[in-house]
Amino acid sequence: MADFRFDRRDVEFNLFEYLKIGDLCKLEKYSGYDEGTFKMVLGEAIKLAANEMWTLNTESDRVGAKCEAGKVTVPECQKKLYPQYVEGGWLSMSNSVEWGGQGFPELLSNAANEAFMNGCMAFCLTPMLTRGAAHIIETVGPQWMKDMYCAKMYSGEWAGTMCLTEPQAGSDLAAVNTKAKRDGDSFLIEGTKIFISSGDHDFVQQKVHPVLARIEGAPAGVKGISLFMIPKYLPNADGTLGEFNDVNAVNIEHKMGIKSSPTCTLNFGENGKCRGWLLGKENNGIVYMFQMMNEARLEVGLQSLALAGAAYMHALAYAQERVQGASLKGARDQGAKASTIISHPDIRRMLLSMKSQVEGIRALVYYTAKNIDLAHNVTDPAKKKYYDNLVQFLTPMVKAYSSDMGFRVTEDAIQVHGGYGFCQEYPVEQFCRDIKICSIYEGANGIQAMDLVARKMVIENGQLFKDTIGALSAIITKHENNPVIGELAKKLAAARDQVLKCTMTYVKCAKEKDMFYPLLTSIPFLRMVGDLVCGTLLLDQSALALEKLGTANLEEARAKSQNDNDARFYYDKVMSAKFFVNNHLPRISAATETILSNDRSALDACFPALV
Repeated sequence: MADFRFDRRDVEFNLFEYLKIGDLCKLEKYSGYDEGTFKMVLGEAIKLAANEMWTLNTESDRVGAKCEAGKVTVPECQKKLYPQYVEGGWLSMSNSVEWGGQGFPELLSNAANEAFMNGCMAFCLTPMLTRGAAHIIETVGPQWMKDMYCAKMYSGEWAGTMCLTEPQAGSDLAAVNTKAKRDGDSFLIEGTKIFISSGDHDFVQQKVHPVLARIEGAPAGVKGISLFMIPKYLPNADGTLGEFNDVNAVNIEHKMGIKSSPTCTLNFGENGKCRGWLLGKENNGIVYMFQMMNEARLEVGLQSLALAGAAYMHALAYAQERVQGASLKGARDQGAKASTIISHPDIRRMLLSMKSQVEGIRALVYYTAKNIDLAHNVTDPAKKKYYDNLVQFLTPMVKAYSSDMGFRVTEDAIQVHGGYGFCQEYPVEQFCRDIKICSIYEGANGIQAMDLVARKMVIENGQLFKDTIGALSAIITKHENNPVIGELAKKLAAARDQVLKCTMTYVKCAKEKDMFYPLLTSIPFLRMVGDLVCGTLLLDQSALALEKLGTANLEEARAKSQNDNDARFYYDKVMSAKFFVNNHLPRISAATETILSNDRSALDACFPALV
């Protein structure tokens, strides 16, 4: 088995040096913690990921989840790990202490969960969904429901899901037709949900399903959808499990990746005996479900980061040990010895491409997490609103940009391994299979792009966009006169101006009541904004790295890095920023040309009639 590989140094740089997680202890909610505690917690998380989760990742993939006679099972190795994981309090690290959570910052939870997902992403899906389901009950559920469910779910004694998709209603939630019929203080539910991650399993007996359904007589479309809490077993007053609630898993999907995560089809009310309770107000289900979806979208971005980061680290290790071909320096010498492939220029290009992309994604994901902590905990209403605006605007990027670019990182990792990368004896092929779902579930990336262009760009008169661009511009301006990275800052300023130019095209479309063209070009626009955010954050990190190096002379810094691991890390942070700006950032120019072209050929094409 390959070793567990996790870039702890860059994670700690983001947490403790760049984002200064210790500053969060000045907020009342985190005043009982200190930086030393955060470092200890991170260390324990990495230890669990390395010693337990990683050791079962390959076996989990090979064994997979199974459904036999209506009973869904997960690999035995995961069942043995689950009690250790939940007893450590890892499931609810950043959730409310009132209901049994640990109350840590979201930023720290992000770092721990990156390590866990690096170890075994498929295992982490059940805890992720349980967190989300418990949090929606905590947020909008009545008191009796919170008392009965929240503590048991945050402790991992009970598990949760999220039930949206139906056979006829994939991303179009307006087409949901699961029925809810009022019956006393509850409802009888009837319908089918598909693609339900962790819809059933044998980690625990009880599963709690937040389910979208339409009450009899409700308005058509999304305005008539309500959210219900449906347990698999009806709890008794003392919390023990009582009668089966007519929720049946009828099959699981056989997937390209995350094979040990049971993706189920669930039938509610096959025998007319499925009972559910309203969450929040009637016909307001979409609003509540978006809380869960947005939290899940941020976690999907984290999954993408974890797998891309793992793929890069394994590719780097392979390139440092795989001997093949003489280096260019000695290629023409008679009898020249073969060298490790990291000496070959194209391998080095791929490695730094992966490194800079992963570090950009990590900066984006962690920066967003810190803004969540600030948005939820600062007392100044104006600052709270500002941080929330950043989070809302960045969420589509965290989900869609991270998963799209992360998938490409795993492709390059396979390429670095050559033929071995295509074989199961090395883990990169599994990373590539597992990460692909990240661009599909929790709202396919095209929907994230539509959300960005059609909603996030225009709500509150564009204030979310203005605040984000303002934050990026402040960073760029701060570094434009830096003797080492000033030219990078100027290129980022030009890229920002291209983004602004593209937004004017969308303003023109809005005036002409043309929403087709913005939606047609929304993916290129989301990716260009993602490139701008990642490039700007990497620029800012490189400035800090230069401070730590204590020199503006890169040759001197490189020489120092040969015998000093810290110097090597900081020097390579500068190299990551340089590579990203000079190699990844030019994608913005290509996207700009696309958006400004007014090319509507995809709208005008007829396509052959094959069905």
